[in-house]
Amino acid sequence: MRGGPETVETGRGPAQVAVTMPGESAGSSGDRVEQRVGAGDVAAPTALLVLGHGAGGSVDAPDLVAVHDAAVAAGLAVALVTQPYRVAGRRAPAPAGHLDEAWRSVVDLLAERLPGLPLIVGGRSSGARVACRTAAAVGAAGIVALAFPLHPPGRPERSRAGELLTGVPTLVVNGSADPFGVPDAAPGVELVVLPGERHDLRKAPETVGRAVVTWLGARGWAR
Repeated sequence: MRGGPETVETGRGPAQVAVTMPGESAGSSGDRVEQRVGAGDVAAPTALLVLGHGAGGSVDAPDLVAVHDAAVAAGLAVALVTQPYRVAGRRAPAPAGHLDEAWRSVVDLLAERLPGLPLIVGGRSSGARVACRTAAAVGAAGIVALAFPLHPPGRPERSRAGELLTGVPTLVVNGSADPFGVPDAAPGVELVVLPGERHDLRKAPETVGRAVVTWLGARGWAR
């Protein structure tokens, strides 16, 4: 279960973050992380996974919830981040630079609270793009990109494939029927394509969770 969200001030307004430690139940996010890391009743996490939502969505998207639950069960601390524009009740996303700035503020704070852990960043759709653009700046060891939007629907000439070429080990999980396209695998970029899934990855979200944990485990970031 996830902890309740904590408000984090950023240069683009308040964001929210909910953190779950392995073996933990819901509670107050910020105080819970600070007080219980290293406590005997909570297993030390193997890594920190920070996930962001899609452009008009929330951290309750089925694929994000499935990855959260599977990763926590596999020993990771998992943080779900809500961008300031969504906290303010807006659906239209902020400019890319604003998203990146707010994300970096939250990720940097989490890394300070949980020092020494491998940092894996990711998200779905727009959140995956933010994670890719900022991975080097936050010192990420890995990236998990769910439903990466390769191009706007019907506009394959406007490819965003270059955003995946970060030099950081990356897992992409996309549906074969995603109207935003399916990127190709590349050096450092592993691709899992789920047959019949569209952009929401909601037909079998548990499959998304298993794919992510398998990739994390192969790199020593999951039990």
